[in-house]
Amino acid sequence: MIIENCNIIYLDRIEKGSILIENGKIKEINPAKYHDENTLDAKGLYVSPGFIDVHIHGAGGYDTMDGTSEAINTIAKTIVKHGTTAFTPTTMTVSIEDIRKSLGVIKSLKKIGSEGAHVLGVHLEGPFVSPKAIGAQNPKHILSPSISTYKGIVKDYEGIIVSITLSPEIDGAKELIKYISDTGVICSLGHTNATYEEMIAAIECGASHSTHLYNTMTPLNHRNPGAVGAIFDSNITTETIADGIHISYPALRIAYKQKGTDNVLLISDAMMACCMPNGEYSLGGQKVIVNNDEARLENGALAGSVLTIDKAVRNVYKNSDLPLHEIVKMASFNGARHCKVDDHKGQIKEGYDADLILFDDDINIKKVFILGKEIL
Repeated sequence: MIIENCNIIYLDRIEKGSILIENGKIKEINPAKYHDENTLDAKGLYVSPGFIDVHIHGAGGYDTMDGTSEAINTIAKTIVKHGTTAFTPTTMTVSIEDIRKSLGVIKSLKKIGSEGAHVLGVHLEGPFVSPKAIGAQNPKHILSPSISTYKGIVKDYEGIIVSITLSPEIDGAKELIKYISDTGVICSLGHTNATYEEMIAAIECGASHSTHLYNTMTPLNHRNPGAVGAIFDSNITTETIADGIHISYPALRIAYKQKGTDNVLLISDAMMACCMPNGEYSLGGQKVIVNNDEARLENGALAGSVLTIDKAVRNVYKNSDLPLHEIVKMASFNGARHCKVDDHKGQIKEGYDADLILFDDDINIKKVFILGKEIL
């Protein structure tokens, strides 16, 4: 098929053009001559690579920790309507048995395919996190970092582990970071009470990412730079929840200027109430109250979000001076690189998967294609 009369969002620019799709791939951009009965006139809409969310717990009333194909498929079908064409379901600090149950489902759906957004693997958030920076993780299931415990969690599922969030300051963490990093899994620093020095030491051990910047980590202070200071003062990548609740927009702008858009991923950190009405839900076995786009535990702590990536892109676009193509890069290509699929996903380029979305000037999603098949 052909998508014509569109504004194509590349990594470094936006240009008018057309896209020829064959066999689920981008066959040619701006073909000189073509005839295809299946032609879509985009009427000036933007065409972007599909968004990739590397940190999402749930949506549509289901959670990754439900441990069922129905749950993961419902999440996949819910978020694809908002432009997310690939994701890594994210686990919580719960029992090893429950984590492994979810890993089994994720492995299966990664292999056979989901009913919506692609499942690229899994992000383990915990259980090796600090009780002093627990956030919405369940303190009952925190474990001390150890290579043997990690091996027990991921046994038979090593091939689907994309990343793990852990706290670097806990005894045993540095040894675990070295081991995990050597296997090719991304060690992400988060839920941490670490000092600047402890963060830098973990980075030197192989940690290469940080989880939801600013949230549940030691802040930047001019005499004690903390975890945030270490992230700003190093070349590791990071991620932001751009809902205007987890991080103020001035703090977001500072982060993007400091890290550069090549090193930041837009994530949702969404939980099961995403795309659902206000009410009571759960996260990691804990009660969550959702009201006015805020998800909080009974003690008032933020418990993930109800954000979708299209809204994150819109929020950054309206509250920063970043060009749209750089914002889209943070929502697509950077996630593809994070998941090591950037050789065939995450940008509009000949030979790449035709995971494409069409949206208007206000970032309202109009159409979604996965491997060239129209989903929305």
